[in-house]
Amino acid sequence: MIVPTQAIINHCAEMDLCAPIKIRRFKFETKIKVPATLEWIEAFRKHADRADVGVLALFMFATGARIAESLAVQWDDIDLQARTVLIRQTKIGNERSAHLPQSLTLALANLPRKAKPFAFAGHSAALGAWERAVEAAGIEPLTFHSCRHGFATALLQRGVDVVTIAKLGGWKSPAHVFQTYGHASDDATLTDRIFDTPLTQGKKQPQRKQRVRS
Repeated sequence: MIVPTQAIINHCAEMDLCAPIKIRRFKFETKIKVPATLEWIEAFRKHADRADVGVLALFMFATGARIAESLAVQWDDIDLQARTVLIRQTKIGNERSAHLPQSLTLALANLPRKAKPFAFAGHSAALGAWERAVEAAGIEPLTFHSCRHGFATALLQRGVDVVTIAKLGGWKSPAHVFQTYGHASDDATLTDRIFDTPLTQGKKQPQRKQRVRS
């Protein structure tokens, strides 16, 4: 309540309708967001009672699209030959072209040609099909946004830099990606990598060739 209320009042202040305010916020525990994984997506798709809801999960995981952006995709936005999709980004008010990995391209190609790829009447209809698939699969009940979270987390874990991830997923700021989706590893032995050499890795040093004197 506090954050949006303060934002509205300060926005009005910028329009000279009132004075700006500062509000002391309550302390709260930050919840760790659980990202979807490829294994979670595959289990979800296997038990979905609608093909499009299974592809919807894969679509958000593979492109980083938000649920509203995904539901708004039209067939004309998708180019299966070029393996691209036009995503109209609701939060930052522009568009981006996203790459379609091969598994997602095939999944989209096999969907029935209805009015839209994800033919749900709205968010609530998609949520109902989503929850049924989660229950049938017996997997952790993750949200739509967990797929977008999984997109960023998977790329970070594979060493992709945050600037590139922000561009690929349509985040306004690389700092937001780092602060929201970066997770520290619990593996304390990672410090051994500072001292990684061919010897510590158990590899033999290449032997120098000896010159033969005549």
